[in-house]
Amino acid sequence: MKCVRQTLAALTCSVLLGAGQAATLDIHGVKVPDQTTVNATALQLNGAGTRYKVIFKVYVAALYLAQKADTPEKVVTQTGPKRLSVTMLRDIDAAELGKLLTRGIEDNMGKAALSKLVPGLVRMGEIFAAQKKLVAGDNFVIDWIPGTGTVITVKGVVQGEPFKEPEFFEALMSIWLGPKPADDKLKQALLGADK
Repeated sequence: MKCVRQTLAALTCSVLLGAGQAATLDIHGVKVPDQTTVNATALQLNGAGTRYKVIFKVYVAALYLAQKADTPEKVVTQTGPKRLSVTMLRDIDAAELGKLLTRGIEDNMGKAALSKLVPGLVRMGEIFAAQKKLVAGDNFVIDWIPGTGTVITVKGVVQGEPFKEPEFFEALMSIWLGPKPADDKLKQALLGADK
């Protein structure tokens, strides 16, 4: 009987440990939790995937929302906090990354909408240029916090004042979720197609 109890205890423990481990994805060595908290609001992983440039893995991106969304429109119109987390898989010049993000926005927006975002784009470019270099394992996070704006955090440090305009967060999301995304497969993964 004692042996049966010990076996049941061991099985229960391994099931509980397995459940805990299942709550975190491992994508190319990057741990992607299935939940996070933004502004005291619990968010769930909507989707995660890898950005490839030709054959090279560049970074892992993860999108967190309060409710699941399977279209870009549902992501943008959903109320409440949102988060996109990006973890580098290779070293990159941070100023170049800032330029690539700006180009991603330009590719997905009309000129009139883009002209309103110029001050924010310049400031975002400065944020990344100040980092000099992002190396494999470095992370940056883009949070939308209602009433506050878009907050960019690089390597765990909040970068300046929030970007107040809701359009700026939408423009940033267009890099990954717009009609001309940085990576089509990553877009589908962020929208939960792999889940």
